Amino acid sequence: MKRVKNIIIAFGIALGAVSCVPKLAYQETKPELPETFKYTATADTASVANLEWKQFFNDPILQDLIEKGIKNNYDLQIALKQVASSQEKLKQAKYLQYPDVGFGVSAQISKPSKNSMNGQSLNLFLGQSHVEDYNAAFNLSWEADIWGKIKNQQEVSKMQYLQTYEATKAIQTQVVAAIAQGYYNLLMLDKQLQIAKSNLDLSTNTLSLTEKLWQSGDTTSLGVQQATAQKQSTELLITQLEQNIAIQENALSILVGENPNKVNRTIEMSDTSLPQDISAGLPAAMVSRRPDVRQQELVLLESNSIVGIAQANMYPALKITATGGVNSFKVDNWFSIPASLFGSVLGGLTQPIFQKRQLKTDLNVAKIQREKNVLAFRQSVLNAVGEVSDALVSNESLKVQEQKATEQVATLKNGIKSAEMLYRGGMANYLEVITAQGNSLQAELNLASVKRQRLSSIVDLYRALGGGWK
Repeated sequence: MKRVKNIIIAFGIALGAVSCVPKLAYQETKPELPETFKYTATADTASVANLEWKQFFNDPILQDLIEKGIKNNYDLQIALKQVASSQEKLKQAKYLQYPDVGFGVSAQISKPSKNSMNGQSLNLFLGQSHVEDYNAAFNLSWEADIWGKIKNQQEVSKMQYLQTYEATKAIQTQVVAAIAQGYYNLLMLDKQLQIAKSNLDLSTNTLSLTEKLWQSGDTTSLGVQQATAQKQSTELLITQLEQNIAIQENALSILVGENPNKVNRTIEMSDTSLPQDISAGLPAAMVSRRPDVRQQELVLLESNSIVGIAQANMYPALKITATGGVNSFKVDNWFSIPASLFGSVLGGLTQPIFQKRQLKTDLNVAKIQREKNVLAFRQSVLNAVGEVSDALVSNESLKVQEQKATEQVATLKNGIKSAEMLYRGGMANYLEVITAQGNSLQAELNLASVKRQRLSSIVDLYRALGGGWK
C-alpha cells in the first residue's frame, strides 16, 4: 500500500511540474477590410448573394441546366465524395480519447534440450520433457490527454472535414456561374447569328441592285465585285457563328454532366433578365459567406491545432496499459475460474529529453506554416474584395456602354436606309452602301457582345459575393 502511495505522489509531482509550461494561445486573425466596397454609393447590409440561385436566375431553361449541373457535374460529385471521406475520418477522430482494446489467444509448446539446464530442471521438478502455455487475454492501452494533443488531433479532423464542405460549396458556385456564363454566351451567339442572317439579306439585295445598275451601264463591274465580296464575308461570318454555337452547346452539355448535344432554348438574349437593383452588401459579410475564403480560414485553424500537437509532443506523456484474462500450463484447466485468471496494470510517464532536435524542429515548422496560412488567408480576403470591386465597376461601365452601343446601332441603321435611297437615286456610290451595311453589322454584333458582358458582370458579382451555393 505504501508503494502505491509513493507512485501516486511521484506522478503528482511530475505532472504538477510540467503543467507550469504555458500552452500556446491562438489569436484570431482579423483581415483588414474596407467599410464598404469601392464603386458603391451606400453601405447597404443587404446583398444579392443572399438570394438562392433559383431566385437569382429566373429563366426556367437556365434553372433546369443549373439543376442538372449540381446533380451531375463530375467535379462537384468528386468534391462530395471527398466530403464523405473526411466525414468518416471525423467520426473516427471522436474515438481518439478512448483506450485501445484488443483480444488475443495464444498456445505455445516448448521442448528444451534434455542436456540443457531448462530440460533437466523440467525433468527433475515436473517430471516432463516439455512445457505448455495457453493464454487468452484482453489488452488495454490508454494515453491521458494532459496537454490537449488528442483534442487538437480531433480539431484537425474537424477542420479538414469543414474544408471539404466549404470546397464543395466553392465548386458549386463556380459550376452555377460557369453554366450561366455559357448559357448567356449561347444566347449572344444566337443573336449574332440572327443579325448576320438579317445583314445577309441586305447584302443580297444590294448585290441584286448593283447587278441591275451594272447591266444598265450605271455602275462598273467593280461595284458588283465589291457587293459580292460583302455578301461572301457575311456568309463566312454565319458559318463561323454556327460553328461557335455548336462548340458552346457541347461545352455546356459537358458542364451539366451530359454527352455533347444541342441545348434547347426558347428565348432571345433581349428577353433575359437578372436583378438590376444590385447591392453588394458589406465586405465583412462577404468574407463570412464566400466558401473559398472560409476554406482558407479553416486551413489556418487546422494549422493552429497542428502547432498544439507539436508542442504537446515535447511534454511528458502518461500512458496506462492493462492486461487480463486466463492463463494455464494445461489445456484441460485453461478456463478454470478463478484459478486461471490473471491481470496486470502498468502506468508510465515518459518525458522526451533528446530527440536530435526533431521535436523542436517540428514545432518551429508548424509555427512557420501557421504564419504562412495567416498570409494566405489575408491574401484570399484581398482577392475576394478585388473580385467584387472589379465586378461592380464592370457592371457600372457596361451600363453606359450598352446605352451608347444601342444609340450607335439606331444611328447606323438609319444610315443604311439613307445610303440605299441615295444609291437608288444615283446620289451615292456602292462603296457608301457597303460601308454603311458593314458598320451597322459590326455595331449590332458589338451591342450583342456588350449585353452578354453586362449579364456576365452581374453573374461574376453574384459569384464573387459568395452566392450560388444555397
